Amino acid sequence: MISPELEALDKPQCNCGIVGVYNHPQASVMTYYALHALQHRGQEAAGIVASRFDDIKQKKRFGVHKDEGLVLDVFSDADVLTNTLRGTAAIGHNRYSTTGGNSKANIQPFHIIYRLGNLALAHNGNLTNTKALRHALQNDGAIFQTTTDSELFLHLIARSKQETELERIREALRIARGAFSLALLTDNALYAARDPHGFRPLCIGKKTNPDGTTCYVVASESCALDIISAEYVREIEHNEIVVINDETVRTGVIQSHRIDDGTPPAHHCIFEYIYFSRPDSKIFGHNVDKVRRKLGKNLALESPVSNDGFDKVLVIPVPDSGNTATLGYARVNEKDNNIPSRYEIGLIRSHYVGRTFIAPGQDQREFKVKTKFNVVRGVLEDRKVVVIDDSIVRGTTSKSLVNLIREAKPAEVHMRITSPPITHPCMYGMDFPSKEELIANSHESVESIGKEIGVDSLEYLSIAGLMDSVPQQDGIGYCTACFTGTYPVQIEINASKYSTEE
Repeated sequence: MISPELEALDKPQCNCGIVGVYNHPQASVMTYYALHALQHRGQEAAGIVASRFDDIKQKKRFGVHKDEGLVLDVFSDADVLTNTLRGTAAIGHNRYSTTGGNSKANIQPFHIIYRLGNLALAHNGNLTNTKALRHALQNDGAIFQTTTDSELFLHLIARSKQETELERIREALRIARGAFSLALLTDNALYAARDPHGFRPLCIGKKTNPDGTTCYVVASESCALDIISAEYVREIEHNEIVVINDETVRTGVIQSHRIDDGTPPAHHCIFEYIYFSRPDSKIFGHNVDKVRRKLGKNLALESPVSNDGFDKVLVIPVPDSGNTATLGYARVNEKDNNIPSRYEIGLIRSHYVGRTFIAPGQDQREFKVKTKFNVVRGVLEDRKVVVIDDSIVRGTTSKSLVNLIREAKPAEVHMRITSPPITHPCMYGMDFPSKEELIANSHESVESIGKEIGVDSLEYLSIAGLMDSVPQQDGIGYCTACFTGTYPVQIEINASKYSTEE
């Protein structure tokens, strides 16, 4: 049985956000602000590891601070940033647990000291050969401190027999399978990498310090660069490791290396465009806002709603992820479909509701929706309303939301979804329910789903419409496994030893 609290989390849950800063006098402060901009990618926990040079011991010293909660809460004591985490390089992490549970031991970044010195790591994604690797490493004597797949990278790097730091990291990343965007901080460099298929985004930025030197930043989304006034440089490519060190600061050249010798086609997570990333971000080298507008436009072309008997159709978003797509839908419904339509704000969202808020003695699912949304009654009453949302997972929140909208007494309520029906769970870093819990698998038709959630009509964007909405370029594809069941990377490779062989 699904708990009411779990049912209320009726969206694909965000994965994680990572940040790395190199050569800034207040690297941890820059990381803190960047993590704040990436708060939407994980709300369970946050952490920063910072590196400084110890003049007395003449070596690098790493400071660590991490805890459960939002970034503002975890770093509410300013002394932590200016003292505990002082230094010129840092990495940070916002966590939503997709593997390993929400134990404090699993909060990132992780930090170890091994033969070559300090090593800290922040990971966004999910590995697909976790069980095989963990079993092989344990049989080889490894002792795990956490239950997350991210720790595997540390063991693989520490146990590597390669001579250089870069080659140790490269070997570990060749052994790992699945989705990973990484920021790694060592005594001498900041490394950043994306897996050979490039499931998760990661970009590079830079800014000029007060002394005229250049600070380099890596982040999951470009909105993290904007908040610290850093200039977007480029996306880290799939199958790429970049090295940022003192030589980079002197020369302005970022070292680039391949993980695998041959680079496979990319499979970017298409849900990053649909839901996860902020609309003001650039991911995979393209603007999210522009893609979401096209999602709305294609949805309107495929599934218009006429104004039969009404002066206009009111098109309203489910805030906030539906806002941009709704602009595209309303415009095309009127301009291309010749149906009088108007974009309206019919739902107001509260941003101050905790993820675990429970109201004793109330219908928890209905009450949670009401604490998160409120209707603008004067806008919706007696009108034909089209609600634009990005996805339907279990359908529980959609049903409660429609009931809430019905309280404003609209004449009709229609729902349009800017993605196809979700039929399969994600294995690469998004937290979906099991296949059996997905509403698209428990109903024979879209019409049946519409009746279940209580709308007059329901339509989803087609796979073809979705693919037409996202940027296309040679060698770049998309992972659509949650819609199609086609997984581009094999799940749980049966390896007897942690090796690069399949």
